[in-house]
Amino acid sequence: MEGLYLLDQGRIRVVEGKTQKKVGRSALLKTARVTYRGFRLAYRVYEDLRNKGYIVTPGIKFGADFAVYEHGPGIDHAPFIVSVETPESVMGPFEVVRAGRLATTVRKQFILAIPDPESKQVRYLVFSWFKA
Repeated sequence: MEGLYLLDQGRIRVVEGKTQKKVGRSALLKTARVTYRGFRLAYRVYEDLRNKGYIVTPGIKFGADFAVYEHGPGIDHAPFIVSVETPESVMGPFEVVRAGRLATTVRKQFILAIPDPESKQVRYLVFSWFKA
């Protein structure tokens, strides 16, 4: 995702290793869509977070799509874990409790990111947990 993001920002040029031929955006997207389920929506969230200045890494070890840092790994801890969902997604009470318990255990805020299928906008739902 970072490679595609940097290409979109005009910060890098991607070339094929042996031939040194330029690899275009469409070729990168084709590979990404084959290797990453739900890439299109996940990339929209990734791009939105990066454009807001966050450092975004894979969140697999937290059971989420992304771990999001304010400064970066090794500098600070990721304060947020983000799961990408569609507007049609349904989260039952067990999933909400599971996500909340995990986020609390690793001292992070759990966020659902819901990209609008028609625009570049992303809605974020932030869960705050507290003891009663």
